Amino acid sequence: MSDYLKDFYDNYDEDGRLMTRYGYVEYLTTMTYIEKYLFSGARILEIGAGTGRYSHTLARMGYQVDAVELLEHNIELFKQNTQPDEAITVTQGNAVDLSGFADDTYDIVLLLGPMYHLYEDDDKIKALSEAVRVAKTDGLIFAAYCMGDPTVLTYGFIAGEIHHIIEKCMIDTDTFETYSKPWDIFELYRSEDIDRLREIFDVEQLHFVASDGYANHMRGRLTEMDKDTYELFLKYHLTTCERRDMVGYSHHTLDIFKKKA
Repeated sequence: MSDYLKDFYDNYDEDGRLMTRYGYVEYLTTMTYIEKYLFSGARILEIGAGTGRYSHTLARMGYQVDAVELLEHNIELFKQNTQPDEAITVTQGNAVDLSGFADDTYDIVLLLGPMYHLYEDDDKIKALSEAVRVAKTDGLIFAAYCMGDPTVLTYGFIAGEIHHIIEKCMIDTDTFETYSKPWDIFELYRSEDIDRLREIFDVEQLHFVASDGYANHMRGRLTEMDKDTYELFLKYHLTTCERRDMVGYSHHTLDIFKKKA
């Protein structure tokens, strides 16, 4: 575990972000797709559960949830947020090594944070391999990613940091491909990077989703919207979030795939 990651999450309110109007778009979208595949008795594993926003929601819906989290700070908050009637566990562990969890155990495996913070292909493949391993045949894996081009646009050009990130060697100015190191906190992807990783495994892609679509680009406007207009925006987003011509502008994406026999 890098000190950069620990320091970041020790001082970051992820639950609070998901409850802002722009963050709620990501949360609502992710939950909408998870709920498409829930069924009575489904067993769920969340890898990199953070403080448990998704795990607790699913446990309070009556599902058995096991969670794995790397950071002690997040685990403490996870436990504080646990209600007495939740069928939930949390274990400290690393996404690249789930040796404490048996093969073919879970109907739904959530990998909603770890791929943000893995910088080497070997670690990315290990994390995906472990998620696939612990899923049952026909079980679903939900893997979330941070995307490069929206970051170049919002942080680079809109926020005026483009020359700074070029100096940090985070962008190839011929291709505008992005590069991250552990001190940058977030690894950034293009859709072809995600396809390349998934195609290593014997899985079937079901959805590739723009988790927050254009929401991060219009944070201020979303905050100002009246309730009816905001609800209309959410409907628009959920209607368009799988369109390939829309996905590239989303800061976060969700790759949903099924484990084959």
